[in-house]
Amino acid sequence: MTSFDAPTVIATKRDGGRLSDAAIDWVIDAYTHGCVADEQMSALLMAIFLRGMDPGETARWTTAMVASGPRLDFSGLRRGDAPLVTVDKHSTGGVGDKITLPLVAVIAACGGAVPQASGRGLGHTGGTLDKLDSIAGFTAALSNRQVTDQLRRVGAAIFAAGQLAPADAKLYALRDVTATVESLPLIASSVMSKKLAEGASALVLDVKIGSGAFMTSAAAGAELARTMVALGAAAGVRTRALLTDMNAPLGATAGNAVEVAEALEVLAGGGPADVVELTVALATEMLSLAGIEGRDPAQTLADGTAMDRFRALIAAQGGDLSVPLPIGACSETVTAPRGGTMGDIDAMAVGQTVWRLGAGRSRPGEQVQAGAGIRIHRRPGEPVAAGEPLFTLYTDTPERFGPALAALDGGWSVGDTAPPPRPLIIDRIEP
Repeated sequence: MTSFDAPTVIATKRDGGRLSDAAIDWVIDAYTHGCVADEQMSALLMAIFLRGMDPGETARWTTAMVASGPRLDFSGLRRGDAPLVTVDKHSTGGVGDKITLPLVAVIAACGGAVPQASGRGLGHTGGTLDKLDSIAGFTAALSNRQVTDQLRRVGAAIFAAGQLAPADAKLYALRDVTATVESLPLIASSVMSKKLAEGASALVLDVKIGSGAFMTSAAAGAELARTMVALGAAAGVRTRALLTDMNAPLGATAGNAVEVAEALEVLAGGGPADVVELTVALATEMLSLAGIEGRDPAQTLADGTAMDRFRALIAAQGGDLSVPLPIGACSETVTAPRGGTMGDIDAMAVGQTVWRLGAGRSRPGEQVQAGAGIRIHRRPGEPVAAGEPLFTLYTDTPERFGPALAALDGGWSVGDTAPPPRPLIIDRIEP
């Protein structure tokens, strides 16, 4: 058997070399089992960040992470005599991106099954599990048997990846604190390793583009989307991607509990128009890939069937929606300095603001504040009166307001004319 050592593997990539399949298999396995130290893997991640990986390296890195743990199999899933088709969605991360919450309920209401393995916050972007943790009693720690049973009964489960791609779980936390998040091969392999291990038969990717996304340009976003779609297709999973705008936050909230509250508004038939639009667009793509015809995703929001599925999902995972959602004990309001029209709101500025309020992490395993977040009272293009509230910031630790307000400063404006509208959905990528 060929032997490797961490310094040699690091040096190969540091010097612009190509990692062999055997080297990738070794370093992923060794890191998973604690034989490569965090500081060594941090160095390799930075070398990959700076030097990149070619398509073959990225594919092998992904395969090695899938192989680091078990892979779920839902091929025999049935409800009664009818087979249940599993289909999932993944977002590359955005600000105010609470789409998973209404989306899984919509698909379940339309007759699909969504095994949604989700993660914690990464960098300035929020994590679905952090949001759901703000619901009293909710647990994302489900066994494989519990996930299967819940898919059959409810049609959806949102759970921690657990033993799925355990190598990625370790790398995910390390990337968050070593400034190596924004790397195309690392993002693609991270996303696809979890999703391929998850066992869904179809997958729709929401690839964010803009100031608040890891991919700021359309070209980079399209390259990431094509890379992930190719990885999915090579593994036999029907995969499609939408490129969507992330220059402005999605919806009118960013944080944890505040985003859950907004998702409930959408499920009740209301909520911000952009959140509804993206939910319906992604649901349409998912139903198409799953071969489910004749169901209108928008109708499930209007008639309450999606809300019924969401309530059933939360209850199945121990959550109690009758308990009020937490909100930060302290608040600060930013008011309009003049009348006019709300200009663009920069997603990155809002994401950094929310992170500084305590909704995100600065080191692995750090506890986040469920009640930390921001409420956006005026969206781009809306009229503004002098002195009226534009943003309300929430935290349990008031010393955070100074850094948070500094992050928000310069990330918005009030002017005389409305900013030009941008399409929410930019492009669609298929194999």
